Amino acid sequence: MSGNRRKAFLVSAVLVGGAMLMTACQDSDAATDTGAAQGSSSATPAGNAVTPSGSSTAGSNQGTGKGSDATGKGTADGVGSGADTGNGEREPVGQSCGANDISWSTRSETQAGGYILIIAKAKSGITCYLPAALPTVAFGSDGTEAGPAEQTAGKQIKLSGSTTAYAGVNPKTTNANGGKELDSIIVAIGDDDPNPVSLPVGTITVDHPIVTNWHTAPKDAVPFS
Repeated sequence: MSGNRRKAFLVSAVLVGGAMLMTACQDSDAATDTGAAQGSSSATPAGNAVTPSGSSTAGSNQGTGKGSDATGKGTADGVGSGADTGNGEREPVGQSCGANDISWSTRSETQAGGYILIIAKAKSGITCYLPAALPTVAFGSDGTEAGPAEQTAGKQIKLSGSTTAYAGVNPKTTNANGGKELDSIIVAIGDDDPNPVSLPVGTITVDHPIVTNWHTAPKDAVPFS
């Protein structure tokens, strides 16, 4: 081989080798960069911001304020409950009295032109409440009812033991002659009482009768018309 041809061959070999070396270096660098990037992305999970103290801020403030509405519930429970006493007050409601819960008696009185005093006591072992309302008092087969002798409602009365309640009935409030001649009255605790009782009172004349509220003192049960 001549000297010129050998020189040209060596130059070509050097150029080809240099090109291959450069290609190899580029591939190596690319592989290194790719691996580094992959390692870096897997080192810290996405979405977790790590604070300098090492604790994650992800999910902070979750659950705050839960149950804040629980306070104060039921504060109005029981407000206004009980029976109206008629004086802006209310009394606890227990078992309401029925006519069959009571031992009854009557007495004739002469005050206010004459009237019938109804006397009520709870039977042995019974505790019940007379409502703040008129007793229901009726006369005769036609069921004539006594009207109110008082302008205001009475008070609820708890009957138990020796506690006694009184109501006064004036069977005749008119001055004219006439009326129904009867010898008993029908008494109930309100219009819905299923067990009204018949009480003997002797012979009376009934015409526009009236009745008082229940009272705990007999002097308060005088039915002035």
